[in-house]
Amino acid sequence: MKTLPYVAVAALALAIGTAAYVWHTDTPRVGTVLKTAPKMAPDVAFTRLDGTQSSTAALRGKVVLVNFWATSCKTCVHEMPAIVATHTKFRERGFETLAVAMRYDPPAYVVDFARTRQLPFTVVIDNTGRVAREFGDVKLTPTSLLINRKGEIVKRYVGEPDFAELHQHVERLLAET
Repeated sequence: MKTLPYVAVAALALAIGTAAYVWHTDTPRVGTVLKTAPKMAPDVAFTRLDGTQSSTAALRGKVVLVNFWATSCKTCVHEMPAIVATHTKFRERGFETLAVAMRYDPPAYVVDFARTRQLPFTVVIDNTGRVAREFGDVKLTPTSLLINRKGEIVKRYVGEPDFAELHQHVERLLAET
């Protein structure tokens, strides 16, 4: 009878350990490298803040960073200057940035944020949530996906990327022909 509490504690510890292991192995981490064959980026139409239409298919042939963000996300706001710097550093070599504001972000906030910070890349308001769904049902911000010239998603970042590492990946992808 005296061993019953110890058995219960051991069983609980085992259950927690198993759950933590499953969560750890199944959940993408910041800067997770995709271990399977690259998945093609979806062809999704979008409207830029200036009202012009485009799609992810129009970005083929470029290395693209798709960044899902929100004005209410402190990490998103914090990382935005580094995303601007990354875009500025590589844009002349065939790099593009697509900043997708989440559907819950008020459009006026997104427009004001992009205007006051003079974002030099395409900003999209995903007011229906379709872009986020097509890219794997993105829910967490920031989430960024790096796409090669062939349109394959080669890297996924959940949270703020290590920008030095991101720049190395972009350099490598831009060097590929």
